[in-house]
Amino acid sequence: MKADLIAAASEVISRRVRQLSLGHRPMVEYAPGLREADIALTEIANRKLTFESTFGQNGTAEVPAQVVLFPGVTSRKNAKKAA
Repeated sequence: MKADLIAAASEVISRRVRQLSLGHRPMVEYAPGLREADIALTEIANRKLTFESTFGQNGTAEVPAQVVLFPGVTSRKNAKKAA
């Protein structure tokens, strides 16, 4: 695995864990007793989350944010065109 993909996935998971800890609703059904990290991983496995680059938002560089899809995930725009 590439280290940059792992770092990107870790960022998505940690942000989603924070959101769930603050009371945001899960986007998937889950078994009682699952922790926030398990729910976040379930959301990724069920293709409910995508990665949005935040590079440049810390004042390091001005790069426009772009959405990077996880492998095997199609964007909704493409899905509508195909339908």
